[in-house]
Amino acid sequence: MKNYLGIEFGSTRIKAIIIDENAKVAASGSHDWENRLENGVWTYSLDDIKTGLRDAYANVAKDFEQKTGKPLETVEAVGISAMMHGYMPFDAEGNLLTPFRTWRNTITAEASEKLSELFGFNIPQRWSVAHLYQAILNGEKHVGDIASVLTLAGYIQKILTGKAVVGVGEASGMFPIDSATCDYDEKMLAKFDKLIEDKGFGWKLKDVLPEVSVAGKIAGRLTEEGARFLDPTGTLKPGAIVCPPEGDAGTGMVATNSVRVRTGNVSAGTSVFAMIVLEKPLSKLYPEIDMVTTPSGAPVAMVHCNNCCTDLDAWMKIFSEFAELSGHPIRKPDLYDLLLLNAMNGDHDCGGITGCNYFSGEPITHLDEGRPMLLRLPDSNFNLANLIRNNLFSALATLKIGLDILLAENVRIDKILGHGGYFKTKGVGQKLLAAAMRTPVSVMETAGEGGAWGMAILAKYSADGAPKSLEDYLDEKVFAGMSALTEQPDPKDVEGFESYMKNYAKMLKAEEAAVKNY
Repeated sequence: MKNYLGIEFGSTRIKAIIIDENAKVAASGSHDWENRLENGVWTYSLDDIKTGLRDAYANVAKDFEQKTGKPLETVEAVGISAMMHGYMPFDAEGNLLTPFRTWRNTITAEASEKLSELFGFNIPQRWSVAHLYQAILNGEKHVGDIASVLTLAGYIQKILTGKAVVGVGEASGMFPIDSATCDYDEKMLAKFDKLIEDKGFGWKLKDVLPEVSVAGKIAGRLTEEGARFLDPTGTLKPGAIVCPPEGDAGTGMVATNSVRVRTGNVSAGTSVFAMIVLEKPLSKLYPEIDMVTTPSGAPVAMVHCNNCCTDLDAWMKIFSEFAELSGHPIRKPDLYDLLLLNAMNGDHDCGGITGCNYFSGEPITHLDEGRPMLLRLPDSNFNLANLIRNNLFSALATLKIGLDILLAENVRIDKILGHGGYFKTKGVGQKLLAAAMRTPVSVMETAGEGGAWGMAILAKYSADGAPKSLEDYLDEKVFAGMSALTEQPDPKDVEGFESYMKNYAKMLKAEEAAVKNY
């Protein structure tokens, strides 16, 4: 039996999936972790990364052996995915020059604004080039010693293969991509180099960025050193194909079969983002809309929000503690189902309750920090259903601000697929997203596997030699006959969400004041 391994570094969990030749899950394992705010920077340490990767792999290998009776000695192909963007600069000896600056940071506003104006192209704060230029603007000494700039996925790829390569979708969150060449935009590279030429760093931007590859290519082989890094027991043998690493946006597109034009997906977990594959370019630059690509290089409009389910999870923890105190503890999945399904009994507009789910800054609403809050008038209908429904609405509210821009641009969407923790309770997350987007939303039976499964599919696609386009491969080899649960937008929910958004816009003034004063 041939096996294909996909590993994805999410914000709160590292997940490993092994699929078989039919793209079915053969084994899975994970490792929980959490980023830390250190010296004003959201980060994970290199030790966190190494320990987490090894634990996730050890768990998937253990699950594989339990299910097959054989140790996991070989895999045909490996795929690595991680949270996109961020900043990991290395010197010529491979030393990390600063702590890893993740996508969650909102510390590059000046660089983001100046580069967006220079390129005539939206450069969000979390993009790698924004972090690099902000470090230059800040006069950080490490910049002159840079030999390479990588993302987390690119860093793991280099450890496993010895090659600094990223997939085109991952690269599109580092620097703008020219979809005609599936490489970094040469004109923008030249503009950046001219912008910093007086600094005398001794490097050109393209020289320090990783090589760009596309889905279906072979981006290296698992070396002996890479195999031992992944599996210190020595059981895993080197030699496996390693496909181009992709970001969580790209694996989300694959996991939901939404890489064709006029399809889209929404990934909702710690952060939330929507990806819409475009027929034609947008009419102008929008600061709220990122332009990235599919793993094959097609242009994609991306609405990315730093905050989604963290506040919802915090409230769930409170109710879990109450259940423990009552002497009747409730399993976490059961607790979520109980409260989320009950939220569907709430008022369509949450009864006048409004909440802000910001644990970190949110560029779309121009806030550098977050202050979770709950607001209600004395006559609001404050009950349990409305409280949880508010948390579900709040998780999507900032995303809706960006999506409404695309709707105003008359972007055509044939189907939307949802995946991530927000959609685990059937019939809840997709129903509310359908109301927010005014578009039918489907969740596939593989939604719970998420990006790690999507990355394993990309690994298999490379191992199979990319026999056809990625779109056709997914349709014919992976998703044929796969069932999905679809929810149509309920007019009352649509109206309720619009009413909620009016209150949400007012609430943001209070959030802004809280950030300044609390």
